[in-house]
Amino acid sequence: MSQTVPTQWIDLPRDGRSQAAYLALPPAGRGPGLVLFQEIFGVNAHIRAVAEHYALAGYVVLAPDVFWRQAPRIELGYDGDDLQRARALLARADPAQLTQDAVAAVQALRGRAEVVGGVGVLGYCLGGRLAYLAAAHTEVDAAVAYYGGGIQDRLDLAERVRCPMLLHYGQRDAHIPLEAVQRVRQALPQAQVHVYAEADHGFNCWARATYHPPSAALALARSLTLLATTLF
Repeated sequence: MSQTVPTQWIDLPRDGRSQAAYLALPPAGRGPGLVLFQEIFGVNAHIRAVAEHYALAGYVVLAPDVFWRQAPRIELGYDGDDLQRARALLARADPAQLTQDAVAAVQALRGRAEVVGGVGVLGYCLGGRLAYLAAAHTEVDAAVAYYGGGIQDRLDLAERVRCPMLLHYGQRDAHIPLEAVQRVRQALPQAQVHVYAEADHGFNCWARATYHPPSAALALARSLTLLATTLF
């Protein structure tokens, strides 16, 4: 736990059980809320560091453990056996339950006494899709999705997204072709959609081989701008 950013794991009541979530508080102890949705690799060291970074920027950040039903508090790396296990966890996850959990996380954060101001959602890959789904199913004030895999397959919900939204994509991302990005852009004309020419999937994560600092820095600046202008 940092002396500047208090952090702790907390339990969120879900279906008669408890879903773990990582909570990071800003130096002031209070601020707007931000639900941070993980990639398929769990609330690992990278996601916790991202939570703490946004807490330093003034947000009360909650990162729920998405795979809590199958493998509670799992932390995985980005290649080899860990990658295969992460993909298997995603394949076994129930999409409807993932959406319900995302909505519940937003509600839980909004109800915390430390949250003053708006509540936004932010996610990476799977988490990007969950941020989009949360924006469609709840009254969040802003949504940010980094390389949100599968958003292009749920554009039936696009009309339900009424908050400001920002989407980041890598032009070199083979998982999300530019044709899919274009469909997202057309379905969400109110959203800001940015494509980073030198970026691949996972370009924001410094622990991955595809990390691209210039794209990550620019995307971060844009994300902080949107959140600051909508949540405070």
